[in-house]
Amino acid sequence: MLTNYNCGNAALPRQHPKLQNSFVIYPIGNRPDTLFDHEYIGVRPEQINLLFQERYKGYISKMVILQPVTVQNAEEYELHKVLRAIDLNTVITLLKNHQYCSGEDTLRPQNELIKSYAQYPGIITNTRKILDQCSFDYDFSYPRNKKHYTRSREDDIKLLSSLAYAGLTKRYGAQHRKARERIEKELKVVDELGFSGYFLITWDIVRYSNSMGFMHVGRGSGANSIIAYCLGITDICPLELDLYFERFLNLNRKTPPDFDLDWSWQDRDVILQYIFDRYGKEYVAFCGTNVEFKYRSILREVGKVFGLPKEELDALTTQSMDLHDNNAVVKMVHQYGRMLNGFPNQRSMHSCGILISEEPLSNYTALIMPPKGFPIVQFDMHTAEEIGFEKFDILSQRGLGSINDAVALIRKNKGVLVDICNTALSINQEHCNEFLSIGKTVGCFYIESPAMRGLLRRLKCNDYKTLVAASSIIRPGVAQSGMMKEYIFRHNNPDQFEYFHQVFEDQLGETYGIMVYQEDVIKIAMHYGGLSAADGDVLRRAMSGKGRSLSALQKVKDHFFASCRELGHPEALSIEVYRQIESFAGYSFCKAHSASYAVESYQSLYLKVHYPVEFMVAVINNQGGFYRTEVYVHEARMSGANVLNPCVNKSEYQTTLYGNDVYLGFMHLESLEKNTAERIVSEREQNGAYTSLENFVKRIPIGIAGIQILIFIGAFRFTGKQKNELLIEAKMLLTDFKLERNMNTLFEEPTKEYQLPILKRDVFEDAFDEIELLQFPVSVTPFDLLQTKYRGSVMAKDLVNHHKKQVKMLAYLISRKHVPTKRGQMFFGTWIDVEENYFDTAHFSDSLEKYPFQGGGCYLLLGNVEVDFHFPTVTVIQMAKMPFIPDPRYAYDDEKKYDAQQRIKEDVSMTSRNPYPQAHEINLPRMKMK
Repeated sequence: MLTNYNCGNAALPRQHPKLQNSFVIYPIGNRPDTLFDHEYIGVRPEQINLLFQERYKGYISKMVILQPVTVQNAEEYELHKVLRAIDLNTVITLLKNHQYCSGEDTLRPQNELIKSYAQYPGIITNTRKILDQCSFDYDFSYPRNKKHYTRSREDDIKLLSSLAYAGLTKRYGAQHRKARERIEKELKVVDELGFSGYFLITWDIVRYSNSMGFMHVGRGSGANSIIAYCLGITDICPLELDLYFERFLNLNRKTPPDFDLDWSWQDRDVILQYIFDRYGKEYVAFCGTNVEFKYRSILREVGKVFGLPKEELDALTTQSMDLHDNNAVVKMVHQYGRMLNGFPNQRSMHSCGILISEEPLSNYTALIMPPKGFPIVQFDMHTAEEIGFEKFDILSQRGLGSINDAVALIRKNKGVLVDICNTALSINQEHCNEFLSIGKTVGCFYIESPAMRGLLRRLKCNDYKTLVAASSIIRPGVAQSGMMKEYIFRHNNPDQFEYFHQVFEDQLGETYGIMVYQEDVIKIAMHYGGLSAADGDVLRRAMSGKGRSLSALQKVKDHFFASCRELGHPEALSIEVYRQIESFAGYSFCKAHSASYAVESYQSLYLKVHYPVEFMVAVINNQGGFYRTEVYVHEARMSGANVLNPCVNKSEYQTTLYGNDVYLGFMHLESLEKNTAERIVSEREQNGAYTSLENFVKRIPIGIAGIQILIFIGAFRFTGKQKNELLIEAKMLLTDFKLERNMNTLFEEPTKEYQLPILKRDVFEDAFDEIELLQFPVSVTPFDLLQTKYRGSVMAKDLVNHHKKQVKMLAYLISRKHVPTKRGQMFFGTWIDVEENYFDTAHFSDSLEKYPFQGGGCYLLLGNVEVDFHFPTVTVIQMAKMPFIPDPRYAYDDEKKYDAQQRIKEDVSMTSRNPYPQAHEINLPRMKMK
């Protein structure tokens, strides 16, 4: 009933539904005239005196004890009223009694309750009778996911086997003995656990994706399975990387496995729609999640309840609590704010987890329909797993979108069809490895951040397997344990270290005895610590964030140390080994997951190396990645592209490519309405290029504000006219503009001829226009706009030669990352120098206190260079932001006393009676000329 109400807009019935095996209890003030056998009236302790009234005496035999439990104590009762006021969007003083619970709605002792009803033993008897008959039994021991892809378990394993062996022939050839043995082993485990249907449903989703021409990535521990590889669910060969199948599935596991499947953000909704249509909306839903109250939202919401004005609410949310006013109202806001911290706020939708059930999901929960349009259950992923559901993770990412779009653009621009899914094409190419080893990876999925590029350079990473390790080493678990630094040392000095123990050499020789992947932790726990496979699975689940039972982990820990003592291991070594194991919890990748990421990283790197302009245009259009758009535009220019501002005759909504000319898309003009931008493109496609500003205005319904944006960015430069001339022309064209007149005419009537004075234009005016509209310059570099000609004493490419030396550099800020430390705040910065090369800096609290960041721009830096395994970092001692030249758009010739800006404003103010909706915005912000 609630599902139909939430998802189908069905009205709630006036009467309760007829339910089997249930009792119905009405509040005493809402009783019906007639009660059926299974219906009763609930009487609260404070309502007992009402029973003396004649109208209730005839119902006493059908009454039971009613004691709602809403709050725990008086303080929570006040918090409850705060929450009700938040929900009703009102101040607390305007709440009405029926809008919040009674102060008596607490959990009361049973003997106290019975004592209250001592005069009415029949009520007590009725209550006991109902309680004795009511129970809720649920079998948590078996999965609730859809059981079979076909009609039966037997048919499922038969189909799965057929598909697996067909895939074996395709992937390995028919005679590959090792692969065949691995498939036979895995099929036996999958069949015994009854998980064939799960594999086949995943295969079906991937098969549909392939039929649509979509690219996907199967990752996570599912890539440990050779069956998944042969079915095309993943593209990671588990034999090549010696992937541990038991990490994914083993006979100790009673819940289904889970595959993580990624699609481009552009394709994901199509995949979701297929799943809901194919398996039925009654059986498919997203997992729910609970959004909690956070610091700023708490103070704002509670402050509104107590009637604080907007100015004070803004102060509460932007200032530290120490700086808040110390009045009684603010104290109450703090008091209830602290109580609400981490408190559930509202239901939301899991970002990717989907349930596909054997029975209708409304057997377990009412569904709700969020604006996204796909139903969700009312419990989260952890409760779902306890019930017996294992989710399908259907994710999206912009990295895949960049790869997809780049392949399409290469085909369009160069006529080359790149089979990017062919890993033989894009893994371990010599030229790609060169880029990898020097960290030339900006724009590439997962390996473009400053930290990752620094790691690649420290490792001189020049092959796929090292990249797989790097993908996991960068994770906080390895880094926090200190093992990332140790791994870098051992990788660069393979003959200068000793293994902790012989077990580490035997089990982790590939990673120099360092625990890098989740499988490594399990191997060490079992082979060094003597733990069982079941205990290893407890560790696995703890590390992956599932089932983090502190008591179970403590038992494993106790068993680990007891077993280590029995095996004769030194206590100090065992403590250090377990410290490393604990540091991995929730922060490490399984090897298959790292390998999946590495494949996608290599695919994007291959495109960047061989088709750099097309790839960077795709990255720009997907608006994804670690950096802002300006950095990717910079990369495109460094790759040889001729980057141009938007043009009404060349640009699309997205950035587009003509040969080597990159025209920025209208999407980068944030102040230009999207529907206007799309109309410019569609009209041009239907009726040809625009021949003049007048022709454009007659074909596109646009106000003066939109025209100004396009003129200032240079979108009409094909006319050969200066911006000031175009602005005057636009004003004249739009003065008497009406939407109904916007149509093609048989004979074009020219506008009145006019003559403007010749105005000189500063070479940097366009650059400041670009900064204003795009947030970065296109026609010049930021260094060209500096007042100083100084460009630094040392360039980024030479930093490796200045170890332990002090350098002075001038650079443009690309990004910065804040890292809290015990000593205070710390920042890491990424910069480019005038030669357009990247370098990184570290800023400690003592330096930041005197020389803080002052926003984006160019800075003069003084610092000490530290070269750590081929990678230099500048520890900044002093820095100062360098001023740009004065904005030439605001200057004018003092001698001629000619202020064109003022003249334009006066002219517009006299004739600004435009009926078009945007016409009232006629207000040329400034004449951008001398």
